[in-house]
Amino acid sequence: MNVRHTLPALMLAFFLCTSPFARAQTPAPADVYQQLQQLAIMEQKIMMPMRDGVRLATDVYRPKTDKPVPIIFSKTPYNFNSWGDGEQRAGTYQAALDAVQRGYAYVVQNERGKFFSEGEWDILGPPTTDGYDAFAWMKAQPWSNGKIGTMGCSSTAEWQMAVAALDHPDHAAMVPMGFGAGVGRVAPFMEQGNWYRGGAQQMLFTTWLYGTQTDAARPIFPKTATSDDLTRASRFYDLAPEMPKVDWAQGLRHLPVQDILKNVNGQKGVYDKMIVRQPNDPDWYKGGLYHDNMPFNKPSYWFVSWYDVSSSPNLALFNHVRKNATDPAMRDAQFLVIAPTLHCAYKRATKNTVVGERSVGDARLDYDGLIYGWFDYWLKGEQNDVLTKTPRVRYYTMGANKWQTAETWPPASSRMTTYYLSSNGRANSLYGDGKLTPVAPGKNEKADGFAYDPAYPVPSYGGNVCCTGTAIQGGAFDQHQMETRQDILVYTTEPFAEGVEMTGSIETTLYVASDVKDTDFTVKVIDVYPDGQAFNLDETILRARYRDGFDKEVMMENGKVYKLNLSPMATSNFFAPGHRIRIEVSSSNFPRFERNLNTGGKNYDESKGVVAHNQVFHTASYPSQIRLPLVTK
Repeated sequence: MNVRHTLPALMLAFFLCTSPFARAQTPAPADVYQQLQQLAIMEQKIMMPMRDGVRLATDVYRPKTDKPVPIIFSKTPYNFNSWGDGEQRAGTYQAALDAVQRGYAYVVQNERGKFFSEGEWDILGPPTTDGYDAFAWMKAQPWSNGKIGTMGCSSTAEWQMAVAALDHPDHAAMVPMGFGAGVGRVAPFMEQGNWYRGGAQQMLFTTWLYGTQTDAARPIFPKTATSDDLTRASRFYDLAPEMPKVDWAQGLRHLPVQDILKNVNGQKGVYDKMIVRQPNDPDWYKGGLYHDNMPFNKPSYWFVSWYDVSSSPNLALFNHVRKNATDPAMRDAQFLVIAPTLHCAYKRATKNTVVGERSVGDARLDYDGLIYGWFDYWLKGEQNDVLTKTPRVRYYTMGANKWQTAETWPPASSRMTTYYLSSNGRANSLYGDGKLTPVAPGKNEKADGFAYDPAYPVPSYGGNVCCTGTAIQGGAFDQHQMETRQDILVYTTEPFAEGVEMTGSIETTLYVASDVKDTDFTVKVIDVYPDGQAFNLDETILRARYRDGFDKEVMMENGKVYKLNLSPMATSNFFAPGHRIRIEVSSSNFPRFERNLNTGGKNYDESKGVVAHNQVFHTASYPSQIRLPLVTK
């Protein structure tokens, strides 16, 4: 059957990468559906009631058995209603088939306000009580054994933490993957669900909301429609808007930022109210984000990626739960995997995994085995020794191209080692004299300076990103051509005589000055090969007005030197003999981050910028530095 409205290519690709069981080669939809029909009782378009009377469209796939079974629950803003051919439908059916074959019911539900679900949509599907009410409904079903596990990647993961804080007794275990957009404030990060990094907007949400947020004029079925009516209707109306294609490499350049979606005739929705929020706006604390003052007491198997948009906040949350879970047993029921992949691309690892342009070797892992072993223990009560046999932390070290394990993050063998920025005042570009050295600077080193013009920002090239359409391709790319720009300061160590492993959080302190009221400072960490190739590992930014905390704005004075502590980065990388560590310092990384227009104004409502003349100091009084987690063995 033909579907009149389909998800645009961008959102289809994103849906596939966020499906918890996305595969490199997906079985044909018809084959998967036929297998499900043979093995499962299929109930579609159940309108599950919430406490306020809103009903959420839910599909249930459960084994053909009289015995009660545990449940795997996925909640999503994406379309799982299509009856047309293609991988989109197969992703949902494959997830259901995998669960049913293992003796689980699989329940998938659209967030309120999405597709056939009633109500108004907001990011992360507030209220969080929707998740709690769904647990209560599933618990009450005669086919349920009362044990519910939540699972998913990206938008199917991000809602889990805040709902876990409500502590429903039948929410037995979690598997959140690529979950950063559900992390609000977890010290030292206040990213408010990936909206910010260091107080600068991460523009991925502009492109993501273009394909995801609902418009006030969306079609809605009447409340009198039965589940049978909706199931039948879903075969030819899947309610997915067909958004016009946008070249986001150009679309994100539009100013003011608050009008970007308006400029491409996008929907009127939550973007309009989110773009004006500051990092500590009270509205961030009313929705589905998890903050570090909320309780957490659920066993969780966390999955993170090195080239995801939020690996550092994700790792901070893991450590927060390990330290602060109310029940000591739950502190010990937290496990972590860190893969060398893009956002939600765990199962796309191959014998030769290439992320961007860089090969990181054989990064495959039996994710299905790990996840279902976890659920078998917590939902079925199988004594499979998962808590004793599973490494607390399993992480992939690039460069060495191997999986490693540890009892903590970072591993106990990691030691912070300080490297200082140094130059004779000419660190501009790859051809400058910038050095990264373990020797503290002297009294009289000259500051490095550059002009940052927001009309000609440093373009994002690769990186730890997702969801930006045509604007950025994520991953590791050779940066050395980028480093010919004069508005990039380049600092590099001497080649290592012996190999050096760097595993953990990377901390940066810069002493800076500017002739404008506000500007940004960016840092990128790079592995430089003997032949000059320079592959990016992680990147960060700080908007100078937030240097004293994200709850206040303090403008700069012309020429005054300020200390900036940038948001930490993270990686695990082996620098082989002859390799070098490099950092780039600049004031833009666009469109990964929105441009600071340097005026000291609101930025989101401005169309004109000014050129900033920025300086980075490295003297005994102003020792700009980077603290690297080097491993001793």
